[in-house]
Amino acid sequence: MNLSAAEQIAKAILYEGYMLYPYRRSAVKNQQRWTFGVLYPQSYSEAQEGADPCVSQTQCLVRGSVFPAIEIKVRFLQIIDRTVGQLVHPILQWSKENTPEFNVLPSLSAGGRVFQPWEEAGEQEISLEVGGDASVSPTRHECSFSAERHLEPIEADGQIVGVVIRDTKNLSAAVDVGLEHCGEDIFKFTVRICNTTSFDSPTEKTREQALASSLISVHTVLGGKNCEFVSLLEPPGDLQQLASNCQNTGTWPVLIGKAGSHDTMLSSPIILYDYPQIAPESAGDLFDGTEIDEILSLRIMTLTDAEKREMRDSDDRARQILERTETLPPEQLMKLHGVLRNLRPLDKEAS
Repeated sequence: MNLSAAEQIAKAILYEGYMLYPYRRSAVKNQQRWTFGVLYPQSYSEAQEGADPCVSQTQCLVRGSVFPAIEIKVRFLQIIDRTVGQLVHPILQWSKENTPEFNVLPSLSAGGRVFQPWEEAGEQEISLEVGGDASVSPTRHECSFSAERHLEPIEADGQIVGVVIRDTKNLSAAVDVGLEHCGEDIFKFTVRICNTTSFDSPTEKTREQALASSLISVHTVLGGKNCEFVSLLEPPGDLQQLASNCQNTGTWPVLIGKAGSHDTMLSSPIILYDYPQIAPESAGDLFDGTEIDEILSLRIMTLTDAEKREMRDSDDRARQILERTETLPPEQLMKLHGVLRNLRPLDKEAS
């Protein structure tokens, strides 16, 4: 698997829409988040009659003279519920073994910052390797992620006065893998991902409550050994019918890596083309692949001091965007202004 080629694109997909300009917690567009590739708990999805999906499926064609060996990486975000608390009695030294008493507050001002509740996200991954013989299909792989709580002290004036609390809920998922021989050297490969997290009273819960037990921005990276993936966008003529019969639910598989390579496929909740790339001029993540980096960077530079302060206090990733933009060298900003790529001679017949 060409992970280096897939990493940048997969990372951009993972955080697409995580937080949008003006990158502030109070902005209207950041009030309803997590809109791409969400798999809700199965019981909640059934209560919504499937309107909010719990399953995604990737189905693609693989060419190989023997049964393919395929590496699978399912990646997603897990919501981290961030709250803040004020210590009942300030302390001088923090101890993980002896957590001080605190009261949860809507916000806390300390050390020149304002700490507020927010939904952050942590990266999770399920790694599998299947194939190499005729006995692996179909198979189910189950995995779980335990609930966790992390406390981070807040200091002010030489003492600890508060705490940032980060909580995650239990998550469970099942990955079903199937490999079907469709011809002399052609196989149909299926990966089906289901959120099997236990979720009580689903008919009484809101989408926001279900999201805490959901898999967010789910996508799959496939790497082939002794085999090649077939483009579903431009399949060879003899495979067009088989390619059109592949059933993909909530995801779109495309080839990834160097143009012309067939060893890695990315199945994304966002529609892409074969061999997508991140522009080399891009200075870093902005969480909005539909926007232009130059425009977003210039907009950030025009924010008021108060707006920048809120952006900095809203989220660590937003703070990193602000710091990177404010220190962007002029020559780097000029590179964002525009570039021509893939120029080729005009087809005389077409003209």
